[in-house]
Amino acid sequence: MSMRGIDTQVRKDRRRIFKEVALLAYESENLIDDIEELPYKIVDYDESPFQSVYRERSIVRERIRLAMGLSLRPENKHSHLTQGLEESNIAEKYYEPPLMQVIPSACNACPENQYIVTDKCMGCVAHPCREVCPRGAITMKNGKSFIDEEKCVKCGKCKAVCPYDAISHQVRPCLDHCGVGAIKSDSKGRAYIDNEHCVACGQCMVSCPFGAIADKSQIFQLIRAMQSGKKIIAQVAPAFVGQFGPSVTPEMLKTALKELGFFDVYETAIGADLGCMAEAENYVKEVTTGKVPFALTSCCPSWASLAKIFFPETIDKISNELTPMVATARVIKEKYPDALIVFIGPCASKKLEASRRTVRSDVDFVITFEELTGMFEAKGILLEEIKALDQLNDATGAGRGYGVAGGVASAIEKCINEYYPGTEVHIEHAEGLSECKKMLMLAKAGKKNGCLIEGMACPGGCIAGAGTNIAINTAQNAVHSFADEAAKKIPEKE
Repeated sequence: MSMRGIDTQVRKDRRRIFKEVALLAYESENLIDDIEELPYKIVDYDESPFQSVYRERSIVRERIRLAMGLSLRPENKHSHLTQGLEESNIAEKYYEPPLMQVIPSACNACPENQYIVTDKCMGCVAHPCREVCPRGAITMKNGKSFIDEEKCVKCGKCKAVCPYDAISHQVRPCLDHCGVGAIKSDSKGRAYIDNEHCVACGQCMVSCPFGAIADKSQIFQLIRAMQSGKKIIAQVAPAFVGQFGPSVTPEMLKTALKELGFFDVYETAIGADLGCMAEAENYVKEVTTGKVPFALTSCCPSWASLAKIFFPETIDKISNELTPMVATARVIKEKYPDALIVFIGPCASKKLEASRRTVRSDVDFVITFEELTGMFEAKGILLEEIKALDQLNDATGAGRGYGVAGGVASAIEKCINEYYPGTEVHIEHAEGLSECKKMLMLAKAGKKNGCLIEGMACPGGCIAGAGTNIAINTAQNAVHSFADEAAKKIPEKE
């Protein structure tokens, strides 16, 4: 059972930070003083449920910095809370790597991988846990089983055989959800992220029960850009449906975004439609003819990063087509060349994609659904009460389906069947980085020749991204319904 979709205290804390940082951008007249005051506003001494308000305030200070796009402060050197503020107080994208960071003071230093005998142990006569242990690591102490950590090889046989379910397997949630093994431990047993291996999917962030991992936000700079009077246009990722409440329709969201200050709103599914046709043609001309053994989709930046870092020999198989985000941005810029483009999506790693040199001029800001919720709250915009004044009918059902795992491959397959009838199509899709790694290993070994392979870093696809607001199955149903409502099912061939 995962925490996803539950409005935990961690989620509430994150949303509060985004709201307060947005309020700073909207209302603050003395930014340095107001930032210094914020931890005391958020963690009230008399009302705080925390054992240590001082520790909680120190954690909040680092969360504020990350939400403003700044890096964590060093632990062993004095540095002001507002250190680097001048560089980030700008009306354009601000990005200081790395994207994902563990706040050391918030980390619980959870055991990485440990079998522990709980108080459910009955000290039974059969003692099967001791009998099945291949290393003799289990003995009796004070009438109960005891596991010697030095001898234990973490095989789990004792847990499997215990008739009272008295043995617990404790794993570090962030590490357990990281499909690339990028979570390491420091000398105090606290987690940190190895940036050489991290692909910025954010699954560690959403799985940490202490809220100790956060990515950097661009909402502060976005609000500054909106205040500059420039034309700001939003494009919303296909996974947006249902993210702002069950009664909030796509049309209501578009009206709410305009009320927030966006000039216009487009569906990123437009770019998905453009890419879908190109991918179909590429598969027919390149893969089925044997020119390339297999093709990899490029929509998910974490999947593309996984291939580049761990399977460099597959790089030339990644689609050269523009991702839906970039393709949509270019469509908008053709009409409004001076506008700034904001991608609103479910995804942390899109922030990295938009910071690439080749993409920087197309997409000016990336924010998540979660961060946008903080902006709506700061402005007091209640989405459930919005009267829809706009239509959102840009895209086909195929493009809208990109938000769910398997949707990209399915859309391309539909286009091939329609426009290249008789073509034999071999589709594979992998979701979650562990499965993606297995898929790329098989492809590298020649076991997936002739296939079009879709990879999604988040289990469930974009609807399970780190910046989403709702339960994954709820989001899946909402995206499928919205795709079914599209007037056109697949894009037209040009």
